[in-house]
Amino acid sequence: MRGIQVKEYVKGPEDLKVTNLPDPVPTPDTYLIAVHAAATNFFDLLQIRGKYQHQPPLPWIAGAEFAGVILSTPSSKSNPKFKKGDRVFGSSQGAFATQVCAREEALMPVPPGWGFLEAAGLMITATTGYAALVHRAGVKATDFVLVHAAAGGVGLAAVQVAKAFGATVIATAGSKRKLEVTKGFGADYAIDYNKEGWTEEVKKLTSKGRGVDIVFDPVGMVNTSLKCTAWCGRIVIIGFTSGTIEKVAMNRVLLKNISLVGLHWGSYSKESPKMVETVWQGLFDLMSVGRFKGTVYTDRHFCGLESVGEALGMLGRRETWGKVVISVPQGIESKL
Repeated sequence: MRGIQVKEYVKGPEDLKVTNLPDPVPTPDTYLIAVHAAATNFFDLLQIRGKYQHQPPLPWIAGAEFAGVILSTPSSKSNPKFKKGDRVFGSSQGAFATQVCAREEALMPVPPGWGFLEAAGLMITATTGYAALVHRAGVKATDFVLVHAAAGGVGLAAVQVAKAFGATVIATAGSKRKLEVTKGFGADYAIDYNKEGWTEEVKKLTSKGRGVDIVFDPVGMVNTSLKCTAWCGRIVIIGFTSGTIEKVAMNRVLLKNISLVGLHWGSYSKESPKMVETVWQGLFDLMSVGRFKGTVYTDRHFCGLESVGEALGMLGRRETWGKVVISVPQGIESKL
């Protein structure tokens, strides 16, 4: 197979190289999948530099999200969930390659009518958006929902989920193009959070200027968001893409009766596997009626593993929106 193997940590994605490698040998409990599309994540950038909290022992193959076709099923399973030839998407170390191995619980069927590019970026972002708003924040039709970094993969998932549940969505982003994208995915309003006084602008959009009921925050903007959160509002903390872990003014939280809740989706597979099933069923239900669509970055197309470095570079420089996905040709095509 061909893949991007990390033998030593690199300075940046431009140093990644595609090489010929031995085909992966699946263990008795893993599937072998032909990768047709691979999605990028911010943690890929940290991992290739040796700065992520989960570092595989060197050497390892980069990438963690993919979509493709089952080549072989686990030898230990007499009745596997998927069969040879099935179209799946999932998450497993080694996605930046033409083949990858993955456990059954890390795979899902490609939704009817979806392509590999659209499905490759679903595993992490879609579930995070749904679990945060539906199960942690209890979103409902009367809510005003503020989604930060709304043009990112997680943000666009949250925008769609909130709209599917009937909420009014106020999206924030940092450029004109990204604001346009959020509107295209259903946001009712879009605000540049680099503009001074944006919190007052948010309040003016809500009922009687009371503020938003829910804040979806993958950035680290809790303190600022407290200014435009309604009494008894909920703030869901998803991450800290700003690079700073905040010290929150807890007196404001107390005085406004605000609930701060966190979501670390990765822990659910161990702590609450039933919830994982519930979340995916909810998402598949939305997909089946056209209320949730793929969030693939379409301003530019990335084809072939050789384009992974450039795709990751653009992601790191925040020049993209949605999920940046690379198509991975198979066989002779992959060498062209």
